[in-house]
Amino acid sequence: MRIAIIAITRNGARLGTQLRDGLGNGELYVLQKFAGQAGKGAVPFTGELKGLVAELWPSFDGFVFIMAAGIVVRMIAPHLVAKDVDPAVVVMDDAGRFAISLLSGHLGGANELACRCAFITGAREVITTATDANDLPSFDMVAREEGWVIDDLCRVKTLNALLLEGEEIAVVDPTDRVRTAFHGKGRLTFHDTFVEALQSGAKGFVFVTNRRLPPQAQADTLLVLRPRNLVLGIGCNSGTGAGEIAEVVSAQMKRLFLSLKSVACIGSAAAKREEVGLLDFAREHGLPLRFFESGELNGVTVPSPPSAHALEAIGAAGVAEPAAVLASGGGRLLLKKIKSGNVTLAIAEIP
Repeated sequence: MRIAIIAITRNGARLGTQLRDGLGNGELYVLQKFAGQAGKGAVPFTGELKGLVAELWPSFDGFVFIMAAGIVVRMIAPHLVAKDVDPAVVVMDDAGRFAISLLSGHLGGANELACRCAFITGAREVITTATDANDLPSFDMVAREEGWVIDDLCRVKTLNALLLEGEEIAVVDPTDRVRTAFHGKGRLTFHDTFVEALQSGAKGFVFVTNRRLPPQAQADTLLVLRPRNLVLGIGCNSGTGAGEIAEVVSAQMKRLFLSLKSVACIGSAAAKREEVGLLDFAREHGLPLRFFESGELNGVTVPSPPSAHALEAIGAAGVAEPAAVLASGGGRLLLKKIKSGNVTLAIAEIP
């Protein structure tokens, strides 16, 4: 997490120096006339605070403002987008008494950042999110800590409200991470199947799954959390466009009832490092690419017979299946290699 610490007073500059040194990943910005209080490494600014915030906002994951909360609210308001993309914002008074989690407490990590600031400076952290105030975990915090994707952010508020009201929430979670995170807190019941959970009489539902759910399984009080545990193994002919790759992936994911939101990465052959269509597809979906040399691919036992075309082109007996297995850390193939047009695809599940 890249953190910008902004101070506009003499005491704030001193406190900011303490935070910068304690956090280890903070950059300190101090009003020019107090820069001498901050020592080496501080970045002085002379213009309006509004302009500095606008300049820094896209580049940092978290902000610590050492100033009045009202100033901060006015400065950041024009830049707010949504809770899943806004940075963490913490406000501290320049006497160092309070560290207030102001924005993106859960998903952005502001609650955690406020606690870190309080620990470093001896301040008291101020956390106002309802679940934290009632000593309860929250489903969005579990998702953040596990790296899961939240299907519909609007449902988080609904499920956390049911949790606070003491209503029963039926959970299907093959990973068992939700059970561990809640430590018996809240009225959570755990079920093996979606049908069992939906028929339980619970008021709310939380499903941790990489599967697409049929319409009859949808409910306004259902929160779906997507573990990123799928890997696409992709091979393609030279010059294959991103659109063709996307069509093949989409068709096969739908056929298998798998969610693209659960894809963690793409595996392919090292010979495809410069394949524009593959690179574009990965970029458009925000997916990292992992490439493997032919020797590595040939070292993996896969169910499909060797490909004469791949052997001739790059010296590998296959690409899609072994790349999926390697990129998933030895995962199970959910989809054996299929060929469609210029694309070969396999899908593996990370163990």
